[in-house]
Order: sequence, then structure tokens, then C-alpha cells
Amino acid sequence: RHLSTLRYNQIIELSTRESGAVLLDNLEIPNIDAMMSSDAEMTALLAEFKLAINSYLEQLVKSPVRFLADLIQFNRRFPQEEKLQEYGQDIFIAAEATNGIGPREKQALSDMAKWSREGFEKVMTDNKLDAIVTPGHAFSQVLAIGGFPGISVPAGYDEKGVPFGICFGGLTGTEPKLIEIAYAFEQATKVRKNPSDWSL
Repeated sequence: RHLSTLRYNQIIELSTRESGAVLLDNLEIPNIDAMMSSDAEMTALLAEFKLAINSYLEQLVKSPVRFLADLIQFNRRFPQEEKLQEYGQDIFIAAEATNGIGPREKQALSDMAKWSREGFEKVMTDNKLDAIVTPGHAFSQVLAIGGFPGISVPAGYDEKGVPFGICFGGLTGTEPKLIEIAYAFEQATKVRKNPSDWSL
């Protein structure tokens, strides 16, 4: 299997190589800086979230809320139960201020599709990769922007015993392959501990 590695520590490198994976190191996604620094994802997310949540709430058979605006007010009426102080609802409020998919949102969606096509997809196809593998969850934003699948599994523990993971991402429709790769990694490393076994 071909795995592209953007960043990895020694444990990850040794375990993947020893399990028979072929690693292509230091590959770069050409437009990743623009993708990660742009507000296009949030622009699209807020507008699409309002449309989707309103559609969902309207279809509920029995519910005290029917729209996002109702949900915001519900949270304000029951701040303790909804843990408003801990989590807030800034995303809800920002989404409520949107007015559907207009020119700005269409441009954001177009930009993200272009970035995915000319960046992640191109790197995957040009190098004939089964997956891109990165530590932690930082790369999940790139996958989410393009609507690509990803899977995270345990990869190890830091010096304080706090667990960290590894993410495998692929092109549309490659979920079975990603599951196979992630499972092979888990079997090769066997690093996962039950929560009761953690010594933090």
C-alpha cells in the first residue's frame, strides 16, 4: 500500500514500514496554506448549517423548536441545562445571521472545490496513493473541505500518558480501503489501552 506521510514521529514511521506499507515522505499539497487560512469553509458552513438544521427541525413530529432561531432562544431560556456558559452558541448565532446561499457563499464553495481538485485530489492521483496519513486531527479540515473520508485511530501516548491519534484520509469512495489500512495499523501497533488502564 502507498501511504503519504506529511508529518510523523518515529513510532508511526517504524510501525507502518514494518507492516509492509510504502511511505512517500514530505509530499506537499500546493494550496494548503490558502485552504487553511481562508474563511471560505466557515462562510459555507454557517449558511449550509442554517439551511440544514431548519429543514431538520421542521420535519420533527414533536418538538418545541422548529427553526435555528427557536433553538437559540431555547438555549437562552435553559442555559444551565444546555451548558451555555461552557460551550456558548456563537456558531448558532452566526449561522442565524446568514440568508441562504448567495454570491459570497457560492464563491466560497467554488474556491473550496478548486482547492480540493488542484491540491489534495491531485497529490493523491499523481502519486497513486491509497491514503494520506497525518498525526492528530489537523488534516481533518482539508478532508472536510473536500468532503473526503477520514478515519482516526489511537497511535500512542505522550510523556504524561495522554493519548494521541493518527488520521488516514483518502479520496471519495475509499472508505473500505481506509478502514483496512487503519485496522492494519492498529494490529501492528496494539497501542490502545482501556481508559481504566491509563496512568495519567
